[in-house]
Amino acid sequence: MSIFGKIMSGIFGTKAGATPASGSSAPASGGAAAGSPGTAGSAPHAGSSSPASAAPAQKVDVAPILDKAVAAKKEKLQWRTSIVDLMKALDIDSSLGARKELAKELGYTGDTSDSATMNVWLHKQVMAKLVANGGKLPSDVKW
Repeated sequence: MSIFGKIMSGIFGTKAGATPASGSSAPASGGAAAGSPGTAGSAPHAGSSSPASAAPAQKVDVAPILDKAVAAKKEKLQWRTSIVDLMKALDIDSSLGARKELAKELGYTGDTSDSATMNVWLHKQVMAKLVANGGKLPSDVKW
């Protein structure tokens, strides 16, 4: 499973994250493909596969899920602003190598050696994709 698939699975459940790994091969469309297939039944604009699955669109409140995950870690993790902390909260490898892999999955074209810039981009992209796939974010989370 792709790293983004693991993030989706950690927030939306294992069914949501099961498909994104196969849809993230092309960098130009990897961002859209990585998010859309995993939620074909829950996003009204997810693509041609959504009419086959007639499940209604559902919003998933992301904050309580991640806040609970953070509480279980018993350390101060700032998932609202940090991709590293978000990954740690979900028990996903947050090493630089893993974040570079996530950046590749999501189509990052910047310098992966500039980890601060890449991390900000990754967090924004992940938050935007969560919203695009039925996630509801609190107003203090910028995406």
